[in-house]
Amino acid sequence: MGKIRIKTIGDETQEQEEKKKSQRRRENKKPVTTKTQNEIKILKRDDEQIFSVSETSEPSVVAREELENLSVSEISETQRLQEKPAASTSNVADANAVEITTKASASAKALADKSANKQKTKKSKFAKKSSHSQKYNDLLVQVDRSKVYSLNEALELLKKLKRGKFDETVELHINTAAPSLSGSVTLPHGTGKKTRVAVVDDNLIAEIEKGIINFDILVSIPGMMPKLAKVAKVLGPRGLMPNPKNGTITEKPEDLVKKYEGGQINFKTEGKNPLLHLTVGKMSFGENKLSDNIEAMIDAVRKSNIVNATLKSTMSPGIKLKI
Repeated sequence: MGKIRIKTIGDETQEQEEKKKSQRRRENKKPVTTKTQNEIKILKRDDEQIFSVSETSEPSVVAREELENLSVSEISETQRLQEKPAASTSNVADANAVEITTKASASAKALADKSANKQKTKKSKFAKKSSHSQKYNDLLVQVDRSKVYSLNEALELLKKLKRGKFDETVELHINTAAPSLSGSVTLPHGTGKKTRVAVVDDNLIAEIEKGIINFDILVSIPGMMPKLAKVAKVLGPRGLMPNPKNGTITEKPEDLVKKYEGGQINFKTEGKNPLLHLTVGKMSFGENKLSDNIEAMIDAVRKSNIVNATLKSTMSPGIKLKI
């Protein structure tokens, strides 16, 4: 059964009002989810109204009514509120960029300071420290570093500089003109140290192979040199390998042993530096015996090969010696 419509003849005003009410009811039943180009959505955040205009085709009834109720001033306020967040975002971005730059600069400076402090600590850690005691420094004051002493003056001063409780060894250090200088000398009064001299034989070679070395000088006959070659790596670095230059290879080793035990010593400059380090006696020898030994040593090296010389004992500062 269909709907019955009642039409009043002669009075159409009431009928038109009914049509309008019916149309409004239908439109109100439509979902209000559609957003239009001029539709305004009211958002309340922190007591502020932010209006956003969406972009679609047809406005809904509610949106149309709200748009009509807005005044011109309210629309201007809406646009101002829309522009304000953009400007605020720009200011925040600038502030963040400045803050990041400041932090990066501070971080780089802190890193540089840390590196400088680390380098300074490393330098101070490995800084060269004085290896001499206060007693040594007190003795050093007694020596005129700019003066070159005669042999008698040097021996007299050396006696005053003695501070060890043991019998100190007297040493002569020479800078030579030639880079490679070697020889031998027999000191009149010896070195004060007993020299252990050995002659090569099969038993001695066997001991050397085991690492047993009980001698200061090794003498050999020419026929034993091939057998001695297998221990050359042991003797060579210690300066004990017999060779013709220092006179430790001979057909009469017994005579050579007597010479070494009687005070003959060999000397040779350092491998890379023109320096000689020589033992010339003990402090207990006295000035006369030490003087004889030093003069014999200087004659063996020859004055023409000497640039300068320094005399000292085991525990004393060096004394420049006049040649």
